[in-house]
Amino acid sequence: MTEQIPDPTAAPADETDAAADTALAPTETPLLPLVVEQRQGMFGVSGSGDTSGYGRLVTPVVMPGETPRPYGGAFDAIADALEAAFVRGGETAYRQAVAGVVVDRGELTFKVRREHLVEVCRHLRDDPDLRFEMCLGVSGIHYPELEGEELHAVYPLLSITHNQRIRVETDCPDADPHLPSVTSVYPANDWHERETWDFFGIIFDGHPALTRIEMPDDWPGHPQRKDYPLGGIPVEYKGATIPPADQRRSYS
Repeated sequence: MTEQIPDPTAAPADETDAAADTALAPTETPLLPLVVEQRQGMFGVSGSGDTSGYGRLVTPVVMPGETPRPYGGAFDAIADALEAAFVRGGETAYRQAVAGVVVDRGELTFKVRREHLVEVCRHLRDDPDLRFEMCLGVSGIHYPELEGEELHAVYPLLSITHNQRIRVETDCPDADPHLPSVTSVYPANDWHERETWDFFGIIFDGHPALTRIEMPDDWPGHPQRKDYPLGGIPVEYKGATIPPADQRRSYS
């Protein structure tokens, strides 16, 4: 039997495997975070309503900033393919439509200007190097502290062809809460856009029937906005009311 003599110049197998995994994994470059607001206390209660003892706790609310190239893994190839699709389209420059790219927690997000949202989605769906055939819905977000971009909409996309996932994000101001509907590209978003309108008040222009889907038709306001009042709802069978959350006392 011949004894195998290890090569002293070869890296250990576990280190080689780790290096290969690192080469394939997306590289998350350190980001410059965007501070949205500073929260004080544990539960957002002001005045004498906070009995938790955490009144002096100050927590910054931050969002990741734009990620510089290279994004790492397959993310650069996706961005290159989208940019090439805009070049072939010839109508809009890539940077006119895409305001920024964020890689965070292993996810790739294209931040898109709202007037180019439908065009971006069409490229992402139709380009053979992209083929994001499925949109899994739209999620609304309300950032009342971000003046001029208070309302955000996030679209998670799935490419069945290439087995890849990305996100598209856009925003609109509270004073003009309009976004173009993407139902012409992703028809199944019909119901999701109705839900986002119902809960956040984002108006999707071009939607075939933008009506409430969860709340009653005569419901006032949009209940998942952060400026929507909490509590104060009459409890008829008790002849009482539930006070708003910031006016409740834990020992009452």
